[in-house]
Amino acid sequence: MPTLRRLLRLWRLYAWLDFMWVTRSFEKFAVYYLGDAIINAAAISSTLLLAERFDGLGPWSKSHVIFMLGYAAMTTGLLEICCGYNVLYIGRRLGRGQFDHTLLQPQPIWMALLTDGFNPFGASSAFLTGLGLVLWASRSLTSLVNVGWLALCVCNLLASATVVLSVSFFWGSLAFFAPRAAEEINTPLLRMFDHVKLFPLDGLSGVMLNGLLTVVPVGFVAWYPCRALLGHAPAWYAVWTTPLAAVLCALLAVAMFRRGMHHYAYTGSSRYRDMGHRG
Repeated sequence: MPTLRRLLRLWRLYAWLDFMWVTRSFEKFAVYYLGDAIINAAAISSTLLLAERFDGLGPWSKSHVIFMLGYAAMTTGLLEICCGYNVLYIGRRLGRGQFDHTLLQPQPIWMALLTDGFNPFGASSAFLTGLGLVLWASRSLTSLVNVGWLALCVCNLLASATVVLSVSFFWGSLAFFAPRAAEEINTPLLRMFDHVKLFPLDGLSGVMLNGLLTVVPVGFVAWYPCRALLGHAPAWYAVWTTPLAAVLCALLAVAMFRRGMHHYAYTGSSRYRDMGHRG
């Protein structure tokens, strides 16, 4: 309970700081927020237009494609809300020598990373865009939607976000060993996730499909959990597969991060110099 109370206090503190940023210059915030919303809408427009033109994509009806796009946008939005300020792009913090600031805080590393990227107001555009698409698609999913289905949807949404975060931390931890070389490794990795997650993967060959569920598990961001939630696969897949993949990815990410921390304890950051660190 003390740990939970501290987490809630820290989330409230960072939410207040984010709110102050929003209200300090509302005009600038509105321009930024509107631009971010346009970018999020443009990212899904190609798949949405294809589904509209052909009344679906393969075995996916138009409403199912819209639901998958909304689910994918909500996954992205959840990560942007909870993992801002380069928590999601952990390689930047490590490569630029900023991680020492986290180590100096009087709290565990996991708690610092879990809370100091929380920005629910300034980074909510992707989540709200996705929520709007899901609600739009739900008009055609009335036979599926019930309390149990909603619980599975929330569980899988959290699991999908965990998969993305774990992959980002696994590869971003390379910045412990090669700060300059791996500083921006998260950027192309997450861009690839952003592009591939927007399309149903049913038509891919077995080798490529298995690769997108194991080596680069982008299939778990939206396509695989939505298959089960929408009835394209047995219902028990929704209960077990994506959450189990999230647990496995999280364990691998923690192991890689701890190995990097062990290395960092001996070498420190090569970015620190007399004039300070790279901001």
